[in-house]
This record gives sequence, structure tokens and C-alpha cells, in this order.
Amino acid sequence: MKLKKFGGTEQKIYDLVKPITDELGYYLWDVCYVKEGAAWYLRIFIDCDEGITIGDCEKVTEPVNKLLDEKDPIPQSYTLEIGSAGLERELLKEEHFEVCEGDKVRIRFIRSIDGEKEIAAYLKGADKNEITVCGEEGNEKKYPLSDIAFVKLWFDFE
Repeated sequence: MKLKKFGGTEQKIYDLVKPITDELGYYLWDVCYVKEGAAWYLRIFIDCDEGITIGDCEKVTEPVNKLLDEKDPIPQSYTLEIGSAGLERELLKEEHFEVCEGDKVRIRFIRSIDGEKEIAAYLKGADKNEITVCGEEGNEKKYPLSDIAFVKLWFDFE
């Protein structure tokens, strides 16, 4: 796993949109600009402590759409989507790991480690090279990011 680095377009959009989300009281989780088939999609993921509703997405869409129309930072046509980062969102950037310290995460390894392909543990910290987690028993372990396929927040629905 590598920590996400924004491409030029994603960084440009992030810098434009962040003041809007901050002003409206939302956390800008991620920006993705992807091509699927023949179409381009600009996806902006937001979050807040109370969770995200469709109304929240609508509240952000109007000023973001207006700003993007005004600044026109993307030359080709695209579909704008604004949504929740989701309960079991993937941690992609250093700041995601900082924000989620103490939360339970699910880690999937590229290959089995100690006989496990996937674990759930509490996030203690992370840097560019490794992640530190704590199990239910309180034992701390470190795993190289290069051995990890993904890290996602873990929510027990039971």
C-alpha cells in the first residue's frame, strides 16, 4: 500500500473546494478524478461528526458546482459527484491515519502474515513506512505499508 498522492487535477480541485467545505462545516475526505469507460468523473467525498446526509451533499454541491463553472479547472466534460466517505472508508492519506487514531480498522495484507490475511485492530499511528495497531489484548504490532493491500475503518454492525 502506498499513501495517496494527489494528481495535478485532484490537488487543484482539493485546493479550490476545501475552503467551501470548511466554511460549511464539513471535512474534505478525498477528491478523485477518474475515467470510467468514455466518461470522466470528479468525485468529492465529505464527512462530519454527525454523518453525511443527502441534504449535506446537496448543500455542498451548489457552491462547488458554481465555483467549478466559474474557474473551469478541468478542460474536458465530466460528471460531478459529491458523497459521503462512508462508514468503512479506506484510509489513503497521512491525515486520514491521524484523524482516525484510536479507531478500529480492518487491515488486509497482500499475503498472509502470521497465518492471517486480514485483521481488525485499533489504529495507534502510521507514517510513510508502517502502521502501528493494538489488538483487543493490548498488544501493539507494527506492519510495513508495503505488506498491506488496504486499511479501512471497521464498523461492527452487530
